[in-house]
Amino acid sequence: MTPLSSLSRSELLAAPGTLLVLRGGPAAVALEEPTAASPEPGDPDLQIFIAVAEDGSVTAFNGHADLGTGIATALSQIVAEELDVPLHRVTTVLGHTGRTPNQGATIASETIQVTAVPLRRAAATARHALVARAAGLLDAAPDTLAVVDGVVGGPGGNRHLSYGELVAGQRIRLVLDEAAALKPAAEYRIVGQSAPRIDIPAKATGEFTYVHDVRVPGMLHGRVVRPPYAGLDAGSFVGSSLLSVDEGSVAGVPGLIAVVVIRDFVGVVAEREEHAIEAARRLKVSWRGGSVTLPDLERPEQALRAHPSRPRVLLDRGDVEGAITGAATPMPRTYVWPYQMHGAIGPSCAVAEYGTDRLAVWSGSQNPHMLRADLARLLDMPEHQVEVIRHEAAGCYGRNCADDVSADAALLSRAVGRPVRVQLSREQEHAWEPKGAAQVMDVRGGLDAAGGVAGYDFATRYPSNGAPTLALLLTGVLPPVPQVFEMGDRTAIPPYAYPAMRVTVHDMAPIVRASWLRGVSALPNSFAHDSWIDECATEAHADPVEYRLRHLPDERGAALVRAVAERAGWTPRFAPGSGGGEGDLLFGRGFAYAVYVHGRFPGTAAAWSAWVADVAVNRRTGEVAVTKVTAGQDTGQMVNPAGVRHQIHGNVIQSTSRALVEQVQFDGAGVTSREWGAYPILTFPQVPAIDVVLMPRQDTVPLGAGESASVPSAAAIANAVFDATGVRFRELPLTPERVRAGLGADAAPPAKRRRWWGVLAGAFAGAVGMAAAALPWRPAYA
Repeated sequence: MTPLSSLSRSELLAAPGTLLVLRGGPAAVALEEPTAASPEPGDPDLQIFIAVAEDGSVTAFNGHADLGTGIATALSQIVAEELDVPLHRVTTVLGHTGRTPNQGATIASETIQVTAVPLRRAAATARHALVARAAGLLDAAPDTLAVVDGVVGGPGGNRHLSYGELVAGQRIRLVLDEAAALKPAAEYRIVGQSAPRIDIPAKATGEFTYVHDVRVPGMLHGRVVRPPYAGLDAGSFVGSSLLSVDEGSVAGVPGLIAVVVIRDFVGVVAEREEHAIEAARRLKVSWRGGSVTLPDLERPEQALRAHPSRPRVLLDRGDVEGAITGAATPMPRTYVWPYQMHGAIGPSCAVAEYGTDRLAVWSGSQNPHMLRADLARLLDMPEHQVEVIRHEAAGCYGRNCADDVSADAALLSRAVGRPVRVQLSREQEHAWEPKGAAQVMDVRGGLDAAGGVAGYDFATRYPSNGAPTLALLLTGVLPPVPQVFEMGDRTAIPPYAYPAMRVTVHDMAPIVRASWLRGVSALPNSFAHDSWIDECATEAHADPVEYRLRHLPDERGAALVRAVAERAGWTPRFAPGSGGGEGDLLFGRGFAYAVYVHGRFPGTAAAWSAWVADVAVNRRTGEVAVTKVTAGQDTGQMVNPAGVRHQIHGNVIQSTSRALVEQVQFDGAGVTSREWGAYPILTFPQVPAIDVVLMPRQDTVPLGAGESASVPSAAAIANAVFDATGVRFRELPLTPERVRAGLGADAAPPAKRRRWWGVLAGAFAGAVGMAAAALPWRPAYA
């Protein structure tokens, strides 16, 4: 029997011996009889969520992509739980435009919190229908039947029917019941239990097919030659800077098939990959110069203040001006976040096969349905003729060049009439990926005479991050006009209750090509919020944790704060220096708390998260080592607690790297950070020991876990550095040069000393981790 997971939507709708749960199309009303719907196979609005086969296997369909977060496992657990089938019997198909519902881009920690909801309801719809069908065949009342491992049985257990028997020879079509009764959490056997990731065995043995591994018959290899305006996607020069291409310069390259030129899009196609690389290297291309001069983006504060913007007030409560004017201790502060990149470990790759009535693209995009629309526009073909087959790629947690390279492959395949595989170079990936935008946060605030917060006036400046697919711009299909998107309001409202508060977002067009990066604007906004409240605690001579709790009426958040502080062994800290030191090393610890709010204001709250960060600072070299992180999270119901724990680990590592070392370098013409030497990331010896606190909330709704743990990170680390040194750093990253300057230290030490410090930091982190593992830290909320 052909697995249902390998069938197209039309094949599924025509398959005998199946039960399907559908939404949309002509079957738009709830059904009383399971066989009453006969949707048209070609209806583009028809969505399939659940398929049950006559062998008892279950296939689930979700439009999002697994970016290494383990959502395929969690979604399978949800379906297995609602249907009462073993987990191994469920297969989940993700992000395939020809099979899965269009549920938008995989962003904002929405998969479990938002897009899993209809899948859960669909599984419940199928279960109720199957039990009802069994009741009729067994001549029993539905409420007397029980389901165990996909088998429906009556009292006594001597009469039973499996799901496979109930659908054999049938074509049962159900409309998803949005009100279908769900299993109570108290009856869960699969959801809430840690399950091994279903994708790991194949990845560990090398059998897993990443997008880079895709090969199709007759496939050629392509490479692209990008314009000189690296990382820019707006301005009259975009799509109109090409002067000439000398095809004679590649005449001697073996196996060369074609040179493809469409305005500023230039590519080569060859029989073998190494020949395509050589042709791209040799091809002589002339470009119009002097098209743009960028502001100094390595000093983002000045650049963003000078950039035109429009203010948007999200909140204005109380007499803010009066409170600030009358404050006993004025507290105006500015916090600055740099441009950063996704830094995918592997350069983006795609394969495309163009035919007269179909385009198939094997892509690592996290936006498969959005990419399909872009490709249809690029190639001027109906959207239903474009199929994006999503494969996992190198992780990025945000939009990198995966969509761009998919469009590159599509254009080259159309030009030569054969399948074409395109992989970017490391230089192209770094130069052209849409960057995580810089941000400037201003706080006007102050303390009253008792040391409490009198007022808080927060303003954030965030360039837009809606980068169009590059080929649309280079070919002139889309005009290179900068667009303003309202993306700066993620977690712009602080989680604390201040009596007078105003929050303003300054929306602005992009300065350079930008897109969402993990945490989007929430991570910088929280850096400002939780650095500022930490500064207030210092001014008020109060312990930072206790001071936060004074201003935190949310008892669920307060419970997390207390749990993390307890787990970390937090002791009251009223002034920097309590962590002590040893020689050139100063030790400190910092606290931060956040609720990640995603989507346009007022947005959707994801998980609560809190950090205690322990750091060691070398006051001679300026190097900062994060030696340990105690990270707590209230994720609500955890479908797979092990998966949530792994997500927190990933968030800690990536956001620690961003806080300490990551910043894109520019010159007046564009991006200059084009290899790892110019864009360092955290190395393995620098990874801190990580202790995770998971709050027990299995009787509540599941919340987004993909980004929440990163949001408090930068503030916790900066607060810890202040605790160690007494110097407050309000601009990131905390590079040795910046820290030395803040501490007033001497010039950079020799390279040998720097290498020694890195080894010491790694050894220190390892020792802390071993010590942590040996301690009896296993309270009830672990």
